Parts: sequence; structure tokens; C-alpha cells
Amino acid sequence: MSGTTTPLIFDGHNDVLLNLYRDGGLSAAGSFETGRDGAIDVIKAQAGGFGGGFFAVYVPSPSDPDTKYQEMTKAAYDLPLPDPIDWEDALPVAMSQAAILFNLQERGALVVCRSVADIRAAMAAGKIAAIFHIEGAEAIDPDLHTLDVLYQAGLRSLGPVWSRSTIFGHGVPFRYPSSPDTGDGLTDTGLRLIKRCNDLGIMVDLSHINEAGFWDVARHSENPLVATHSNVHNICPHTRNLTDKQLDAIRESDGMVGLNFAVAFLRDDGRMLADVPIEQMLRHLDYLIERIGEDRVGLGSDYDGAVVPEDLTTIVDLPNLRQAMAQHGYDDALMTKLCHANWLRVLEKTWGQ
Repeated sequence: MSGTTTPLIFDGHNDVLLNLYRDGGLSAAGSFETGRDGAIDVIKAQAGGFGGGFFAVYVPSPSDPDTKYQEMTKAAYDLPLPDPIDWEDALPVAMSQAAILFNLQERGALVVCRSVADIRAAMAAGKIAAIFHIEGAEAIDPDLHTLDVLYQAGLRSLGPVWSRSTIFGHGVPFRYPSSPDTGDGLTDTGLRLIKRCNDLGIMVDLSHINEAGFWDVARHSENPLVATHSNVHNICPHTRNLTDKQLDAIRESDGMVGLNFAVAFLRDDGRMLADVPIEQMLRHLDYLIERIGEDRVGLGSDYDGAVVPEDLTTIVDLPNLRQAMAQHGYDDALMTKLCHANWLRVLEKTWGQ
């Protein structure tokens, strides 16, 4: 199994829709089929054994990511949170990215999946299985009407916040070293959002939320606690990573953590530098498996949205990760769980299908 394209990898997070939006929107969608200058496309998926994952709709702040990444190469940093984005401004951007996702489906480049059966069928047919996910709920109005409409369109996963405040709650700043306990949790509107997501069967993503918000979700959600792309705070004490207490709550809820490939959340020193050996990722995986159990750990790459290790620049490189995992001693059954089966398990439990 080592060095191969199997088992297929189903991934907890990517930002390819944002990149296509920035590259020209629908006019750029064809590059997803023919090959694009990025981490994920159809050609790379076949070469790397990428079965699909959570395709994030994300409304970017008007800031320079290069400046942010440069600041995060320092030994310590505390980036100010971007200003909130109003619903009226966020909705058109979110709709544009959702339209790209459905255009990719029309082209036959992927399948938007609304059930675990859909995911299994797409992967079996050699198609990319895509979950319509929203990262940061700025595009959801306080009455939650937008949420209901987007659910009918296929939305099945949502993060109430990215790392900036919304009407629903507060995200964590990009800060190292730091606890994720950085402020207030969910608002009353945020609590209503969680309840409505539970009612509809929309998975709530706890990556980017601060610790107070995490515990608000833990107290009020009926579903497993899931962080689609987060790492171990005890290894890398970054605001974006999960403390042992949070990991224990995820275990007790029979939830899930997807390992984030972003180097600042992998390295002991929290720096956004790409010279990270895959062995450092295995340290996080080992810790997660030991702490929350081998049925509750997967991958959440953050491809097309982060600086990742040099040996895993795109999904073409995923065989490098499989090889390292196998050489590390993960057997076939554990490899299958980590690569995709655990995601399907927690989604089946969350979606009730």
C-alpha cells in the first residue's frame, strides 16, 4: 500500500473554490478539469488518489495574505483580527463560489454529495466527491433564511466563524504562542444557528472557533464535535490548535479531527515555514490517535489555502504521505480509517444517513 494512490483520501478542508473565484470565477472553472496552478484539480486527483472532501465557500477579508504569512514566519506573532463582513457584502461572494462548485458538477469534474451514499458512489465511480461547506457564516442572515435555502441547494457542513467575528460568535486570531481561549463564545444568534444546523443535519465545524465558542457548541449541539482542519495544541501551542480538554470532549462526543497540513499549526515553533518533515505530521497523528481513538482521526489538508510541507505541495504528492504512514507502522485497516473511512463514519452519524 505504501507509495500508492490507495486508499483514496477524503479530505476535511480545501480552498480551491476561493482560488477559482479569484482567478476569474466561472471563466476559470475549466482549469479544474484541464490542470491549474494550484493544489487540487481533476488530473492531480487521479495521480494522487484524491477521492474528494469538503470544498469550502469562504469570503475573504480585504487583506494581503503575503503580509500575514510573512508575519507568521517570526518566532512569535499576534495578527489583528480582520473587521467583520456584513451579510449584504458576503452573500454575493458566497453565491459566486457556490455557483463555481455547481458548475464543476455540471462539467462532470466532481459530484456534490448530500449523503454518505453519494460519497461512496462518487468515489467508486472515480469521481471527486465534494461536500458543500461554508467556512465562516457571514453569508447567513440572522433569521437563518439563507441557511435553509443553502441546505436545499446542498450545504451539509458549516463553520460558524473563520478567524474574525460574525453575528454568531468569535474566531481565534492567528497568535503564537497562545491558548485558544481568546474571548467570548457564541452569541444568542449563534446558539440558534447551532440548533438549526442540528435540525437540518448540517455538520458544525469547530476549526477557527475560539475556546469559549467550542464549549458553547459542546453544550448545545446534539451531534458529534468535529474540527475539520485542526492540530494538537500540546505539540504546537497555537491558537488554532486543540487543547487536551477539547480533544477529550471530541472523543466523548464520538466526533472527529482532521489533521491540518498548514505548517504553522504543525511545527513546534509555530512558524509558517515549509521545511516540515512528514514525520512531524505523524507526531500529531500519533497523539490524536492516542488521545481520541483511531476511529476519530482523519486528514484536513487546507490545500489551496495554506503553506504546506515541501513533500506535500499538491495532491499529486499524497502517495508520499501514505508511504510515510505505512513505514511508520500504520496497518491497512488504520490507513483506510485515516484516509477516508473515519470521515464517512462521522458524517453518517451527523447526517443521520
